[in-house]
Amino acid sequence: MIVLHYTAMDTCEAAAERLCSPEFEVSAHYLISEKGDIFQLVDEDARAWHAGAGAWGGVNDINSRSIGIELANTGKTPFSALQMNALERLMRDIMERRCIPKERVIGHSDMAPARKGDPGARFDWRRLAFAGLSIWLEAGEARDAAPKPDDFQSAARTFGYPADAPFDALLSAFRQRFRPHYDGALDQTDMAQIQALARQYPALTS
Repeated sequence: MIVLHYTAMDTCEAAAERLCSPEFEVSAHYLISEKGDIFQLVDEDARAWHAGAGAWGGVNDINSRSIGIELANTGKTPFSALQMNALERLMRDIMERRCIPKERVIGHSDMAPARKGDPGARFDWRRLAFAGLSIWLEAGEARDAAPKPDDFQSAARTFGYPADAPFDALLSAFRQRFRPHYDGALDQTDMAQIQALARQYPALTS
């Protein structure tokens, strides 16, 4: 799979230094600057330390099953067009070479919803989906469903979210990706969308 991150650092140079310093024990296969420069830091066939504790679709060792891409961004600003253009080119190349389906592209917050928030609500998942590089649900694709937390968690697990993630963390991670900037109690739209995602894209575990 591919896991997307933001660096949460002030500059791309500072992020590169951190990702290349053994003392911090963190690394990623690729780093993309705000200007769209792509730096390969770890060979794709090697294991990078970008994901940490978490799970997706029953896979617990995400680092051994993924390509990690870091985007230079503090998490407080939009991602530049140059950066998104570069990300699309890189992802398309990786996905074609390694036969990665679009539903296997996730955010760090998807696999670790109680611990991580990147790439955040400012990241344009909808744009990636329109480019065929991720998934999205348009209005009308999901049927109304009663908002029940237990049913939401069950559908979220089927879609791929970790089974042990608390409800509040799951809802937050889901909304960051599929309903950015939306707040409030669990509602029918949340339920309909997560159930549609579970039906259309049940997680692969092999």
